[in-house]
Amino acid sequence: MKTAEKNPQPNGTANSDAREMIRQYDPSFVISEEYHKSLPDMQNADTTIQGARVGIQQVGISNFRLPLKYEAPYREDPIPLETSVTGTVSLEAQRKGINMSRIMRSFYDYADHVFTPELLEEILYFYKKSMNTFSAQIKLSFSFPMPQESLRSQLSGYQYYDVAYEGIVDRDDRFRKILYFDFVYSSACPCSAELAEHAREVRNVYAIPHSQRSKARLRVEVQPRARLTIQDLHAHCLSALETETQVMVKREDEQAFAEMNGARVKFVEDAARLLHEQLDRDARIRDFEAACAHLESLHSHDAISVIAKGVPGGFQADFSDFKGLIC
Repeated sequence: MKTAEKNPQPNGTANSDAREMIRQYDPSFVISEEYHKSLPDMQNADTTIQGARVGIQQVGISNFRLPLKYEAPYREDPIPLETSVTGTVSLEAQRKGINMSRIMRSFYDYADHVFTPELLEEILYFYKKSMNTFSAQIKLSFSFPMPQESLRSQLSGYQYYDVAYEGIVDRDDRFRKILYFDFVYSSACPCSAELAEHAREVRNVYAIPHSQRSKARLRVEVQPRARLTIQDLHAHCLSALETETQVMVKREDEQAFAEMNGARVKFVEDAARLLHEQLDRDARIRDFEAACAHLESLHSHDAISVIAKGVPGGFQADFSDFKGLIC
């Protein structure tokens, strides 16, 4: 009886005829032009599409990090900040995939630029064209430092704000620029304040009203040719809510902060309406949404509110990332 070959290879040859693979890394290997052309390109060469043959609205990269430069009015030179980049484009139904590294390379091409929401328009048109796609979107997230002076002691320190610039170019080449800004403040409860005063006046009982660290997150769409800065959004929040948390304090500052909270008690509903009133006055702002969370010291849960400008077809106050407002 004839015995079968052991472990035949896919091409029908036996193991003894196959070349032995080299299991080592050669740091001296140089790629020739011919070798480079021979490298497989699965996105463009392979037309096999798995799953439904439909378009994808967004495909790209998330949390690609690099240092980018931003304007800082309190400095002569731009400030470099670590930035998390999310970059996506649309994908047509007949295309298998995209060259994701091209999104990353486009940012290194602009590494020496000072980044503003307006610069995103140039970058988006560049990589929308280079990647042959209908729409494109970029979001830059970073923590931005701003100096803050104490209330009475003339100390100063840096307050950090979570910020994001977002740019969107649609099928009709229309550009939208959106800014995100987080503002942390103190909220003293009006009900608790009145109940504490009642206990003092009626029963001569010492009582302390409760207050808590709170956060507002703004999402603001800027008018097409208008310019709105991080400092502008900070000024709006400060004017509306006033009781921003402090960096450097001495006893006189702590007392001042207590007085400020007493003068500016607010429910979470008040915070939302105060922000609406302030943002709605700025003609540079096309649309906005403000989400507020008061991290209750009375309860084991948080008090929340979300408000939008009310532009037809605009933001819908559909915010749901309330855990992201914990501070």
